[in-house]
Amino acid sequence: DQYLLYCFSRNFFFRSSFRNQKFQMNPFDEKQRARNAIKAEIFAIRHPETVTQISEYRDQRFQGTLKEQDLALRTSTTLYIGNLSFYTSEDQLYELFGRAGEVKRIIIGLDRFKKSPCGFCFVIYYTRADTENAVKFLNRTMLDGRLIRVDYDAGFVEGRQYGRGRRGGQVRDEYREQFDPDRGGYGKIWQDREKKY
Repeated sequence: DQYLLYCFSRNFFFRSSFRNQKFQMNPFDEKQRARNAIKAEIFAIRHPETVTQISEYRDQRFQGTLKEQDLALRTSTTLYIGNLSFYTSEDQLYELFGRAGEVKRIIIGLDRFKKSPCGFCFVIYYTRADTENAVKFLNRTMLDGRLIRVDYDAGFVEGRQYGRGRRGGQVRDEYREQFDPDRGGYGKIWQDREKKY
């Protein structure tokens, strides 16, 4: 084993020293750095399995392939914001997310039946740089006493602002067993059980 390691390191040393003599790259060469960055981006788009997951949140009803969704997540200016209080206002959201860049639009998630807020929203920026700043600096920020989740989204489509749970809100709020005053108390299923007894 040690002999193999010695041969490998010696071979690597000779190869790298030869490469450095002939093709020494200037680390300050802007054109070369730009070319390398473009190559890395193209490789990441063509081979998404080699890159770490860009977003924890993925829309299960996305109309397209996984590659198309990955590309949309890497280029979109839309964010998904989760774990909001039902009482968080649009003004509070504009104030917080305006710190990362110019906000184009905010869409607050609504209960499908009651048309009242149900704890999530979409924030759309004008530029991708502002979107990246928001994820970098505002994810896990406290808003209304809650740690919010800021994640990339593939893009807002009309109809996505409504909760997807059977009772109109978010699915996660239907099965919650703990009391959460900022998100409507107990989960909807537990509330229904209490009404029966």
